[in-house]
Amino acid sequence: MAAVLVGQFHARDAEGRIYPVHEFQESTLEADGSASTPPKTTYKLAIGDRVTHLDGDRFQLVGTGVEIIRIS
Repeated sequence: MAAVLVGQFHARDAEGRIYPVHEFQESTLEADGSASTPPKTTYKLAIGDRVTHLDGDRFQLVGTGVEIIRIS
């Protein structure tokens, strides 16, 4: 499985804290180097904590359950 950084953005929680979020596309490669499945988008904080995309601009930190909103 290969993961490629495709984007970065900041998100804010209800208390005003700012979180830097990295967006990755992950794909599984066949032996010949071709992609076996469509890429899957995953999110992580810059410090490595996993983030779940809820919908639209809403995300949730997996470890703590804190909801964060993407800053435009």
